[in-house]
Amino acid sequence: MDKFIERLKELRLEKGLSQAQLAKATGISTGAIGFWETGERVPNALAIITLSKFFGVSSDYLLGLED
Repeated sequence: MDKFIERLKELRLEKGLSQAQLAKATGISTGAIGFWETGERVPNALAIITLSKFFGVSSDYLLGLED
């Protein structure tokens, strides 16, 4: 999940968003985003799909399965 953590942070910062702003834009809780970025929890499939659509990347890219 290290690649997911890295890519989530990278994509969020590229858009100039705080965790709270990303949460508001996606309907995901701020706490969940914080847990994912610290590696304390793993996102479910629906969250991965939501983030992929929001950032315009594939789920495989977000998960580090492709470059």
